[in-house]
Formats: sequence, C-alpha cells, structure tokens
Amino acid sequence: MIEILNSARLERARDTGALVGGILHTLKTRTTVGTNLLDIDQWAKEMITEAGAQSCYVDYAPSFGRGPFGHYICTAVNDAVLHGLPHHYTLADGDLLTLDLAVARGGVAADAAISFLVGAARPAESVAMIETTERALAAGIAAAKPGARIGDLSHAIGTVLTEAGYPINTEFGGHGIGSTMHQDPHIANTGRPGRGYKLRPGLLLALEPWVMADTAALVTDADGWTLRSATGCRTAHSEHTIAITDNGAEILTLPTQVRP
Repeated sequence: MIEILNSARLERARDTGALVGGILHTLKTRTTVGTNLLDIDQWAKEMITEAGAQSCYVDYAPSFGRGPFGHYICTAVNDAVLHGLPHHYTLADGDLLTLDLAVARGGVAADAAISFLVGAARPAESVAMIETTERALAAGIAAAKPGARIGDLSHAIGTVLTEAGYPINTEFGGHGIGSTMHQDPHIANTGRPGRGYKLRPGLLLALEPWVMADTAALVTDADGWTLRSATGCRTAHSEHTIAITDNGAEILTLPTQVRP
C-alpha cells in the first residue's frame, strides 16, 4: 500500500515527526556511560505515553522477527545494526549506540534513527562510519522531489556509501510510511536512477542508510530480533521521515525539544 496524505494529515505527520525527533534528542542527551539499555526503553515508553502517542514496536510481529517485539525502541550496540532488542546491558565508554524509534499519533506514524558514541572516546573509524550514513541520508533527501523516482534516491544514497568503501546490504532499507510504520515503496540503499515509483506531493518516506564496516552479511541474534554484522564489526544507521512537497523534501523528524 502507498498512501498520499492530504494537507490535514500532512500536518499530523509534522506533529508526529517532531515528537519522534524530540524523543530521540532527549534520549541522546540522557544516555551516558553506565546507562542501561532497559532504562532507555523505559524513558521512551514514558515520553510516548505522556505525549498521547502509540508505539509502533510493542505489538510489532513481522515474519523476520520473533514477535511481538515487546519494547518501545530499538537499541543496537556496536556490531548490532537493526531491530536491536533492549536488554540488560550497561553502556561503556566508546560504545557505538543506535536508537531507532517509530511512533504514531493522530493516525500518522513517523520513524527515525540516530547513531552516536557514548562517553568521551571517539574511535576514528566509528566517527567516519556515522558521518557517512548521515551524508548518505542527506544525499537521499536532496534527491527526493516530485517527479523523481525511488531509484534516484537509492542511487544517491548508494553512491555516498560506496565511495566511502562500505559494502551495502539490500535486504533492509527505507520504506513508505503513513497510517502504518512500514509501507511500500521499498527504498534500497543502492540502486539505478530513473527506476521505480515516481514521487508525488503528499508521499511520506523513511530513508535509512545503514552500513557495517567490512561486510554486507547479517546474522540474527539468539533473541530472534537483533541483526548483527556477520564478522562482528561495528555498524551505523541514520534515518529520517520526510514528506514530499511541491518544493522538494521536508524533513519531519529533526531533533527538537519534545512537542507536548
């Protein structure tokens, strides 16, 4: 299913996107050396509930996971990259943490992810990997405009990732979003320009470049959810929900203070 939002629903999407961006911003500022992943999940639950929103994850049970997910946020550390199931783990200095959050409010969902280093340590390879996913995300957003095709976005993202030397996995990528979290079209993190669905104003997309340092192969953790790099290398993931407008892409999930 592909949804095209009218102006009223687009305004609700802006509201939900601001909430997601605000929660992620707050979680990042609270997270320090010694923070437990389960604390982050509890903080996310509290902010989502207080905002009158609904988690897109708690009851989520797709074919690729051992569902339902049962938590409010994905927390992926170091070699974990996607669908990180929160568990009892205390963050250490230099850990690379990805937080991935999707909520719905007013009947419209928004989805975003950030990767950052915990504490004072700044391993150069990890910094470069995070920055590369952010640059790839910016390139994909810049390519998103009415009349462009999904392949144009995939090509823009993939060009940045490939030029930086990272292998690209195409099993998981970006996606349409609207009344539900995951919709068509699928947006691979590499592709050929001029191919695929043509973008229209009112379309919501979640773009999410993610990479693993030296492999494109994933393995599933024993928890049935967390996806890790097959070699144990570090990973990074950046994501925004955008709206296609007459003037191009509008980023809905920018980091802001939580909107009540």
